[in-house]
Amino acid sequence: MTLHPPRWWLAQLHWLLGITAGTVLVLVGLTGALMAFRAEIVEALHPQLFQRAAPTPQAQPLAPADLVARLQAAAGARVQTLTLHAAPGRPVRVGFAPAPGARRGAQHWADPWTAELLPEPRADALFEPVEALHRWLLLPREAGKLATGTLAAALLLLALSGLVLRWPRRPLDWRAWLRLDWRLRGRAFLWNLHAVAGTLALLCYLVSGLTGVYWGFTVVRTAIDAAAGEGQAARAERTGRGADAAAAAAAAAQPPDLGRLWQGFLQASGGDWSQVTLRLPARAAPRVELTYLRAAPEHDRARNRLYLDAATGAVAEHRRYAELPLANRLLNSVYPLHTGSYWGWPGRVAMALAAAALALFAATGWLLYLDRRRAQAAVRAEQQRLGAGPTGGAGGGADGDGDGVLVAYASQTGRAERIAWQTAAALRDAGLAAQVRSLAGLAPAELLRHPCVLLVASSFGEGEAPDAVRGFARRLAQLAAPPQAAPAYGLLALGNQQYPAFCGFGRALDGQLRRLGAQALFAPVEMDDGDAGALARWRHSVGTAFGRALGGLAAPDEAPWLAATLAGRRLLNPGSQGGPLVEVALALPPGTHWAPGALAEVLVADGTAPRSYSVASLPADGPLQLLVRQQQRADGSLGLASGWLTQAAPLGTPVRLRLLGNPGFALVDDARPCIFIGNGSGYAGLRAHLRERARRGHGRNWLLYGERQAAHDAFVQHDVQAWQAAGLLARADLAYSRDGAGPRYVQHSLRAAAGLLRQWIDEGAVLYVCGSLAGMAQGVDEALCEILGPDAPQTLAAEGRYRRDVY
Repeated sequence: MTLHPPRWWLAQLHWLLGITAGTVLVLVGLTGALMAFRAEIVEALHPQLFQRAAPTPQAQPLAPADLVARLQAAAGARVQTLTLHAAPGRPVRVGFAPAPGARRGAQHWADPWTAELLPEPRADALFEPVEALHRWLLLPREAGKLATGTLAAALLLLALSGLVLRWPRRPLDWRAWLRLDWRLRGRAFLWNLHAVAGTLALLCYLVSGLTGVYWGFTVVRTAIDAAAGEGQAARAERTGRGADAAAAAAAAAQPPDLGRLWQGFLQASGGDWSQVTLRLPARAAPRVELTYLRAAPEHDRARNRLYLDAATGAVAEHRRYAELPLANRLLNSVYPLHTGSYWGWPGRVAMALAAAALALFAATGWLLYLDRRRAQAAVRAEQQRLGAGPTGGAGGGADGDGDGVLVAYASQTGRAERIAWQTAAALRDAGLAAQVRSLAGLAPAELLRHPCVLLVASSFGEGEAPDAVRGFARRLAQLAAPPQAAPAYGLLALGNQQYPAFCGFGRALDGQLRRLGAQALFAPVEMDDGDAGALARWRHSVGTAFGRALGGLAAPDEAPWLAATLAGRRLLNPGSQGGPLVEVALALPPGTHWAPGALAEVLVADGTAPRSYSVASLPADGPLQLLVRQQQRADGSLGLASGWLTQAAPLGTPVRLRLLGNPGFALVDDARPCIFIGNGSGYAGLRAHLRERARRGHGRNWLLYGERQAAHDAFVQHDVQAWQAAGLLARADLAYSRDGAGPRYVQHSLRAAAGLLRQWIDEGAVLYVCGSLAGMAQGVDEALCEILGPDAPQTLAAEGRYRRDVY
């Protein structure tokens, strides 16, 4: 049984809440966004109601005592609350006492000059079901409060767990939090949009969740109110309801004098008010409570509470909002915090947008969840095809006993796991034993005990390890070099080129394994977002390492196979000490297109697993051109694919191939300077780029190329002279390792031009490296570290300025 780290469980909680409570929160959010501007919408639709004209120019609004007298006479009910506005023309809001057996009394608007009851705005009635849905989910009130309180708690957990799950490696870099990259595709774009929007809305959701919990759970609200001195007992004491019987009798004998109360309010407020509500007690009480807003209040609920003697209008207590302790001010601000009006109009707009954005989170969350489910279903299919259970291993094959090759994966969404199972199946079909394990269930020492390991490692977020593998990555980084022999390994790193730390975890894993003495079977293969070309390189590299032809690996949206014809051959290096290098021309169907950096996957005559080659030409050049080095076996025979293409197959032979994109080695489509470094057949990938750059008129190009002897291997010289004559190649450094007193390679050329290299890099240059991993590519890495700093290769790669096609 796999023991998952806390972060994994947090991710599961986030997913579960997102697809359950998150879906219902969409309704709460959309209705909340609408409710945030309820008053403005209603008033805009009924301007004649909310801006009353005076009957005569000399008319004065009625005093509160006259208003109450007329309203009670007209309605036949006691006035319980009266809300007045300082602004002229605003109607009065009247609350009548409830009828016997009723929970609440009627609320009406009244004309401030005549006390005439006004019709209720029709638009306001439309908001009643919206409010009931937002506050109670259309359930009975108490059950609805419990439901919305639970949803508010879920929103809090979603916001906080999302914050933890997306915490970047560079938390102080604002771009790590807020960069929305529209170039991303598929799942990567959905995750980026989900994460960035969540960061922007985080504060709003924390405030909404906390205030929603306060309102939704009576026990929480009662405890908080009591702790802050705002409970029912304290309120009763301030209004005198806790007074003794003698005081109550005295109050009963002397009903409230509204005239004196109004004068007491005007004197106590100093005229600094915009809205006031008088609460007329139903039972005898020595005090009357008034709440009012200042003329320029801190926010729309920054109410000051004034307690006046019911008989004399004298001030008994004046609780000004600005003078309250912080806890009390916050309790008085729960509603404006919830709606955003605490921060004025910007806050209201922000909270409304955040509430509406819950629909975006539900949509992106569900799409990510369904994509994950599809990936998991594909993994299960691969497991069943291999004959293993969900957590079991895969073994078998003619050439091995026991565990054989260990195929280990680090997967966030299931893609890496699926490729691992496909790889194991391909090994089994080729007669090799293999088992599949998750790195999450392996100790680093256990991994290093295996003699041969294939790793499929996905990166998550900003180049981090997948959630379940973080513990393994941390333990591996802490591990000292083991006493026993370290394994031979191959690595497929999955990532997305649009992220700054492309394949960050895969690269870190490669570095740790090298540190511990492990030997790479081949150059790490980096796969950009399901790129079929990278998967083909992985299949070819694994097959070459084990001397087997592999099949059975599939990538989404694989390119179709094309019917081509072997149209020509040209030996480029007659007499070379190296193997013959042949330019092979393949005629393709009309209209076939490819981009510089593309790969051609060619099926050889016997139909075994295909071979991948860098394309050395452009569609405008006519036939597709490859540079193929003849490979010679120990017995003197030629390699299967290279021998067939360069010698055995007659001209005119049909050839099946497909063209694969290579995003990790894509063209720079602007005038930035570019540095092209390679050796041997690696000139193929460089030549296609240089031809396209020349065609577009981009002349800031620098070629560093290595071969054996100028007398036999100078086939690039013709291209170099032509480009330089046209002003399209700024510099060319050709290193011939067998000429001169000692070996000279491209890395020596780099060191000799260190100053110019630093200048070009400072000007934004992009480096392309194509050719052999052993010797050339590693030597270039070392030279870059010496010239530009130890972190230069990784930094440039993260910026998309170090692009490699090495083998």
